[in-house]
Amino acid sequence: MDSVTFINQHISASIETKQALLTSTTVISSIKKTTQIVLNAYQAGRKVLIAGNGGSAADAQHIAAEFVSRFEFDRPGLPAIALTTDTSILTAIGNDYGFEKLFSRQIEANALPEDVFIGISTSGNSENILTALQTAKTKGLFTVGLAGAGGDIQQACDVCISVPSTHTPRIQECHILIGHIICGYIEEELFRGEYR
Repeated sequence: MDSVTFINQHISASIETKQALLTSTTVISSIKKTTQIVLNAYQAGRKVLIAGNGGSAADAQHIAAEFVSRFEFDRPGLPAIALTTDTSILTAIGNDYGFEKLFSRQIEANALPEDVFIGISTSGNSENILTALQTAKTKGLFTVGLAGAGGDIQQACDVCISVPSTHTPRIQECHILIGHIICGYIEEELFRGEYR
């Protein structure tokens, strides 16, 4: 296969998955519910915690950065923490409690009732994300899952945004799009007119 054909196939596959997002009333409704949950949390002075593994860890950090720094325009920072960044905490928890407790232990320590936890898992079966969602619910957080088409995460959170795909790269591409939509909506709703 020549490189142009390969490139075109991947771009087409990405467009097809995003088109499936656009035409899914379930996905659109889940994104809408999530934006309202996050907006309510910020209006109540709460924060957002985000976690994932591998590429999803990078997505967690990316989304947290958009909240804390800026997205489309300059405005006050919004409190968001990626639970994937502190190597001392991660290695201590991994060593003392096991990899499955990596995020739940941080939620125990740092989360307050009515904060929001967003757990990202392309498979929907990442044990440390499922454990974190359970802990978050126990502590009274609102829980959101970013997933693909399957996995136990579908029933493990208050809202699950399920990309209609089982192909990890396509799911991840949609996750960052969804993260951008959430950040953009929150920024507009909280700061439109005053800072824009």
